[in-house]
Amino acid sequence: MVNDYKKYELFGRPMMQKIALKAPFTFEFPVAEQACFLYVLEGEMQYQANDEELTIVKHYSLLLNCINSGKRIHDVNPTQDCQLLIVTFYPDTLKKVYDRELPSLLLEPENIISNQSKEKIDNDFLIQKYVEGLLFYFENPSLINEDILVLKLKEIILLLSQTRNASVIRVILSQLFSSSTYSFKQIIEANLFSQLTIEQLAEQNNLSVSSFKREFAKLYHDTPASYIKNKKLEKAAELLSVSNQRVSEIAFNCGFNDLATFTKSFSDKYQISPTNYRRQLKSN
Repeated sequence: MVNDYKKYELFGRPMMQKIALKAPFTFEFPVAEQACFLYVLEGEMQYQANDEELTIVKHYSLLLNCINSGKRIHDVNPTQDCQLLIVTFYPDTLKKVYDRELPSLLLEPENIISNQSKEKIDNDFLIQKYVEGLLFYFENPSLINEDILVLKLKEIILLLSQTRNASVIRVILSQLFSSSTYSFKQIIEANLFSQLTIEQLAEQNNLSVSSFKREFAKLYHDTPASYIKNKKLEKAAELLSVSNQRVSEIAFNCGFNDLATFTKSFSDKYQISPTNYRRQLKSN
């Protein structure tokens, strides 16, 4: 239930909204070409998409695009109310605001294959100060105008580009301007030799970890950990035979965090250490 609602529109569409929600509450995001930045002013909220859930507490925020269905927020505690500040991004509004050239945060990143559509943003000092500035205008509506709204839209884009989540945020926002969607297998194959965890790979596919593992087993007839480790080791064996790279470089390039882990995994699979494997190939 909405207790209080205020908004400011830019070019005829809601850009900034301040909402007080009385628990229990639920809101389903409509499928639309837009993205939302939701900042929790008071209380907390639960984000849910299919069987995935994410809790966002006070001073933390959530960025998501609404291109896909099945996303909603609801109360965490049926007795705890929640206040949100929301900034909405529309592709046509952003094109109008950036009439010459879109900033890099809105452009599709190169060499990243991902369908990720949401990201939790931790408490960030600059974003907190930005929100305080927006609250000032909600308290002083006579001071707001189109120029200030444009400035505030550009400001949050700039601040998001400077967070540690910037690379993921770029993936999410750039989907507003690109029709590219990737299959499950495309995302797996593109990230085989990365250092992404199973949890991160699930996020790239917009799936919970349990759903990701089920889909993986259906397609590859193996667990993600086993399949990916074997592919990394096969790639390492190939590089040991055809390149002059140091063993430590090969380990890193194949997605292993440290040499000791790589050496043990390689020895377990091939019954020989990487160094001796290379030496044996050269002696033949």
